[in-house]
Amino acid sequence: MATAGAAATDLEVVRGKRAALFFAAVAILLGLPLWWKTTETYRAPLPYSEISGLNALQLRLMVPVTVVFTRDSVPLDDQEKLPFTVVHEREIPLKYKMKIKCRFQKAYRRALEHEEEALSLGSVHEAEALLAEPEKQAEGSLTVYVISEHSSLLPQDMMSYIGPERTAIVRGMIHREAFNIIGRRIIHVAQAMSLTEDVLAAALADHLPEDKWSSDKRRPLKSSLGYEITFSLLNPDPKSHDVHWDIEEGVQRYVQPFLNRLSAAGNFSVDSQILYYAMLGVNPRFDPASSSYSLAMHSLPHVINPVESRLGSSAASLYPVLNFLLYVPELAHSPLYIQDKDGAPVATNAFHSPRWGGIMVYNVDPKIYNASELPVRVEVDMAQVMEVFLAQLRLLFGIAQPQVPPKCLLSGPKSEGLMTWELDRLLWARSVENLATATTTLTSLAQLLGKISNIVIKDDVASEVYRAVAAVQKAAEALALGHLSSAFAASQEAVTSSERAFFDPSLLHLLYFPDDQKFAIYIPLFLPMAVPILLSLVKIFLETHKSWKKPEKID
Repeated sequence: MATAGAAATDLEVVRGKRAALFFAAVAILLGLPLWWKTTETYRAPLPYSEISGLNALQLRLMVPVTVVFTRDSVPLDDQEKLPFTVVHEREIPLKYKMKIKCRFQKAYRRALEHEEEALSLGSVHEAEALLAEPEKQAEGSLTVYVISEHSSLLPQDMMSYIGPERTAIVRGMIHREAFNIIGRRIIHVAQAMSLTEDVLAAALADHLPEDKWSSDKRRPLKSSLGYEITFSLLNPDPKSHDVHWDIEEGVQRYVQPFLNRLSAAGNFSVDSQILYYAMLGVNPRFDPASSSYSLAMHSLPHVINPVESRLGSSAASLYPVLNFLLYVPELAHSPLYIQDKDGAPVATNAFHSPRWGGIMVYNVDPKIYNASELPVRVEVDMAQVMEVFLAQLRLLFGIAQPQVPPKCLLSGPKSEGLMTWELDRLLWARSVENLATATTTLTSLAQLLGKISNIVIKDDVASEVYRAVAAVQKAAEALALGHLSSAFAASQEAVTSSERAFFDPSLLHLLYFPDDQKFAIYIPLFLPMAVPILLSLVKIFLETHKSWKKPEKID
């Protein structure tokens, strides 16, 4: 009986050891890998190497220029060399990690019969009407006509002319170095109509250091898919002034044609409002000599803040908001004039704030007060007001007057208020700005995800990153080929995809989940199970080790 009991006890001990080893094997070989796999942070693969390569991206901006030579514009020997192509490339000297080169590809050819006929007229406007191409010129391309040195198409003291479309006229010359001299003139004209250092510096103002390129270049609006424009009439003294403005007609007649031409750069929405008892918040200074009130230039920044609280919040808007305010001063502060830094009255009696909008002070004719009782009826001259607001709108979008070469005649814009090559120049700048923004966003996102390992990277975020990288590369290739329209569209897609990935809410799900919280969650779960298993393994190890050291009994 004692032997049978001892055998049963030994069998139970062996069975217990096997059970402990089995539980330990299951926990280590199956449970631990399964727990590790099911609790790991999912991180979809990203093109880190391609994103790092974007920092060394070199942009080549190619501007196709067709140069048309008329008879007697160059010597006959040079005319026999036509057609041929000349490429002029130079690097834009900007302190930016992305190297930018401007490439003018000039295709020289002879003028056709209808071009010769048009350029032989006595008026440049008649010539432009006849030279209008039946097919629309490609965005970003230019056509330069070289006329005879003694042609009467241009004033004799003018060497070149820049038209409202994508065309220009340059005087030729009979000289053995005619092609070289004329070529330099063409480059100067083409740069004024397309790309200059100032245009690109303004586009990259947020990415450049504070130096001579960017200190005074922060006026243009940042590139966006859309913009909201609000026209506000401020009547602080409705007891004295009954102000009427036909804002709908003013927008449709003056602003809407401009926005229609500018629609390639973004979508626009326009609204208007009238605010009563809205004060500027700055006390104007009375000038006894002129019996008028004035606002000094240094006080203009303080005018915006009190008024902005009455305009309505722009926080709910997805797009940048531009505010244009027409302020009719109260009777006690009339007339009111804005002064420049020298103390002289501003001709337009208006000022604008970069990336915010503009304010115009509209004074009431003093003769009205003598002939009417209060409140007097005030009819706003919308032509005068919209002319000022349209000029401010051009400045806010960075559409400034070009730096034309000497002895160059510049045509005024059409009724839309925007020349075709000005729109192309804006699209060039916006494309470069979008690529710079997308590259910076993708680089920052890659650095953030590399430093913080517990950020979840979902598949849709990764697809947006891949889409943004592909769009940047596509836009760079389109710019190098001179395809401005497709380059701008690709650059917009790059910005949209990169910002959608960067601001995806799923990136923040596990960002604030530190390691001490993991221990606080998993220790109560694993400790009750792990302690018996570990104690059993230790006991088995000690018994096995003791049995190995026990000497064998010799009979």
